[in-house]
Amino acid sequence: MITRTYEIRLLDSEERARGIVEFLFSAFSFDDTRYTPGEEEQLRTLPYRALAGQAVVWYAVNELDEIIAVSCVAENDQKTGGYSWDYVVVHREYRGWGIAGALLERMLDYLRQAFARYLITYTCSLPEYQTIRRLFERNGFTLIGQCPDYYFDGEDRLIYWLRIS
Repeated sequence: MITRTYEIRLLDSEERARGIVEFLFSAFSFDDTRYTPGEEEQLRTLPYRALAGQAVVWYAVNELDEIIAVSCVAENDQKTGGYSWDYVVVHREYRGWGIAGALLERMLDYLRQAFARYLITYTCSLPEYQTIRRLFERNGFTLIGQCPDYYFDGEDRLIYWLRIS
């Protein structure tokens, strides 16, 4: 029974890292599962990179302690206070609950405490990504660029940016 109860946690164990990878490759995560080779590698290694201190991963669990959402952020390579938000994924049955927005708020709190200057994120131009684009726009992100045919032919990369401090 789904009770609309969830809890957001910070990734802190290899067991949860394995669970996150499982969730990311499950039938309940992404609408578009035509992963590029780079995306596949990122999804498999991301939680372990977070455990090594190279990123921060939050995940949400339901009342049965099952992973129902994941989000990740990492500081840019220059270490100048810019951060990149990669992947916010919510289980299909839990969409519309505000979980993505709650994960974003948790991340923004973290970024403010880290004195981050900005947050940059990316998505695809295909219709399947309209919901995430609306989340970005509702939360003050600005579309700052577009790279044609980035993922595959006809799939542009859209670049969004948000000033933090």
